[in-house]
Amino acid sequence: MSRQQLTVADLGELELLRRLRPFCAPHGLGDDAAVLPPRSQSQVITTDVLVNGVHFSDRTTPPDAVGWRAIAANLSDLAAMGARPVGVTVGLALPSDTPLAWIEGVYGGMADCLQAYGGEIIGGDVARSSQKVLSITAVGEVSPQRVIRRDRAQAGQVILATGWHGLSHAGLELLLQPERQQDLPIVACDTFIQAHQRPVPRFDVIHQLATWSDDQLSAIAGMDSSDGLANAVLWLCQASGLGARLQRSRLPIAPALTRWMGEQTALDWCLYGGEDFELVLCLSTDSAQQLLVTLGAGASIIGTIETDSQVLLIDDVGQEPDLALTWDGCFQHF
Repeated sequence: MSRQQLTVADLGELELLRRLRPFCAPHGLGDDAAVLPPRSQSQVITTDVLVNGVHFSDRTTPPDAVGWRAIAANLSDLAAMGARPVGVTVGLALPSDTPLAWIEGVYGGMADCLQAYGGEIIGGDVARSSQKVLSITAVGEVSPQRVIRRDRAQAGQVILATGWHGLSHAGLELLLQPERQQDLPIVACDTFIQAHQRPVPRFDVIHQLATWSDDQLSAIAGMDSSDGLANAVLWLCQASGLGARLQRSRLPIAPALTRWMGEQTALDWCLYGGEDFELVLCLSTDSAQQLLVTLGAGASIIGTIETDSQVLLIDDVGQEPDLALTWDGCFQHF
């Protein structure tokens, strides 16, 4: 039987684990649990579950991209807390007819992402399942004085988004409907698809914040925008007991997205598309301007934190009425 034809059932659990060992840290597999050395900083732990048919599919996500996205989603949560990655564990549930080539592709993508941004696979588990499921737990570390939390927004602060929003959803649309790719320049197609298949956790932002004082960091509220920009702003406001005013003209919508889909669809995908894995930060105007200098295209101050509880989208250049942003339009797991 050729390597491409081998499945989990052909290998068995022990042989599967042996073949996964090269992707893991030394001594990352083989014991009952992973052992981390003593650390002086706070430990940050996050878990994401990815289910075939919900978070990925063979139609839209090759195996290496499944692995990359699984790791990037967790690393983005660490970045949102101001933490640097230490290691991850991987829970893998699979049908017995899953090809070995698919599994190795997934682990290759995970290893590539970890090599790019830090951390290593330090353990995990495998189990039989009726569908493919990945559960990734990531461990990071950060000084207790430098943790970024959601509940620290203050009235008068500005809201900064670190990059374009809506590109991942655009990439998904192109993968689901390949014929639409002919409506776009090749560069735009590649950019949108890359945003969906290989998102970038924004550790570059955290590296910039590492040069700031403890006092500056303690005044920042933030989270990642994996469930959409509107979702992130609503969470930040709810956690802090405040509201916000967003300016439509400043939303991080890529011009190529507007030219392709029109203003209204581009707006909807920006606010609610999800899986862009940018950071949304609430901070002083001076701090935001300082950070903007170091960020790339798409980064923008999109609004302000207000004392009342409403989150409003203000059309500051057109004739549209103010729009109240609510949880109804946001992604819901159930």
